[in-house]
Amino acid sequence: MYPAFVNPRASLAILAGKAAGTASRLLGRGGGTAIAGVVALGVDQGLVRTLSRQAAAGAIAVTGTNGKTTTSLMLNRVAAAAGLRPLHNRSGSNMMRGVAAMLVDEASISGSIADAARRLAILEVDEATLPEITREVRPRVIVFTNLFRDQLDRYGEVDTVARSWRSALRGQGTGDRGQPQEEPPTIVLNADDPAVAHLGRGYGGPVLYYGVEDASAGGDVVEHASDFRTCLECGADLAYSVTFYGHVGHWRCASCGNARPSADVRLTRVTARGDATEMAVATAGGELDILLPLTGLYNAYNALAAVAGATALGLPSEAIVSALAEFSAAFGRQERFQLDGRDVQVLLGKNPTGLNQVLRAVAARPGRKRLLFFLNDGIADGRDISWIWDTDYEVVQPQTEWALAAGTRAEDLALRLKYAGFGEYVEIERDAATALRRAIEATPAGETLYVLPTYTAMLEVREIIAKRAGEGHFWEGA
Repeated sequence: MYPAFVNPRASLAILAGKAAGTASRLLGRGGGTAIAGVVALGVDQGLVRTLSRQAAAGAIAVTGTNGKTTTSLMLNRVAAAAGLRPLHNRSGSNMMRGVAAMLVDEASISGSIADAARRLAILEVDEATLPEITREVRPRVIVFTNLFRDQLDRYGEVDTVARSWRSALRGQGTGDRGQPQEEPPTIVLNADDPAVAHLGRGYGGPVLYYGVEDASAGGDVVEHASDFRTCLECGADLAYSVTFYGHVGHWRCASCGNARPSADVRLTRVTARGDATEMAVATAGGELDILLPLTGLYNAYNALAAVAGATALGLPSEAIVSALAEFSAAFGRQERFQLDGRDVQVLLGKNPTGLNQVLRAVAARPGRKRLLFFLNDGIADGRDISWIWDTDYEVVQPQTEWALAAGTRAEDLALRLKYAGFGEYVEIERDAATALRRAIEATPAGETLYVLPTYTAMLEVREIIAKRAGEGHFWEGA
């Protein structure tokens, strides 16, 4: 059923990709997380299709602005607990080249994927890459987490991404030459996000909605950083009975009747318990009681998306509960290290909505805070850093004992922190290693240092911390 070899071009592409990845690792350039895919796709543009479709259990794609790395890692753990062998781009390289690099690493030189009968492809997918991935891989399930403003210079406004997603879904349900497939993929949508929920209207395949029913987890004020305030059907203002963060909540349009759809997978109770979160999740198969070893409502949403995705795949409830109970954070996403007698937590914040949730999670912890902020403006971060003025640094300022602004745009960040009430002068340090050393020195032994970087800064400082703490590289998985 599964070929022992593929065409010579694919074999040459795999060989070239493996060589490039090995060379990159030997040169210490990021573990070859993307270069192997770049080289392999340069030889054979159809390689992702050839390799991914050997997975007998099919594929699930996870996309969205925030949470896709954590959600896909959760699904990886659930699939493994269910006895499957995931094919997962766990390094976070989520464009086509990253998926290709992962598949090249998994494939033999002849082009076969070992143990293909037990393989499930779990693909974290960049928002703009989804149309290409869906065309090449044909996933069984697509999970959408949320849609927020992020990297405006790369993606454009959020409605540009929404149009790209709708275009990708219109291409589903047909074969490679326009012939009907047996069934289009199941799309798993966040009912609480009006932009994501809108994808289900008129979709020709199965739709599974998930959402938070526990109104006590939210409030009644829409954040100023909200990205969708108007109805996508008629343009009138949306009204909310409860908001959780950003534009996510229980929404409706009084003008045309468009409203939040009923959720199939529902978070009926969520309670913070120190460093963990208690969750009760209602599904068609019964209620799941989950103790998630992560904090913050945003991580509860990630877990809920993972439960919904696993449900759409038909994975057993026992695997879902056990995998999430034993879950450890993805690299840089509430990841913890012990360093020089200090507890160091790395919490990625790359856009206003995501960083606001991180800051609220930090503020909810007891005690005075020592904070090391990083702001970079690399290509992967977005050149436009104006979003820091829509971030609510004020929520953690009253609890802050010490703070330092670091990164390539440290001065801009220090100015924003000044206006957030952190004082007339915030310490500045552009060098990552020096900034970490100063932050460790400012944190008493036995206390916690919170490191809050943007994406490229997270990769850099996380590697410095991991090396000092004797931990693995980020591309090796958390």
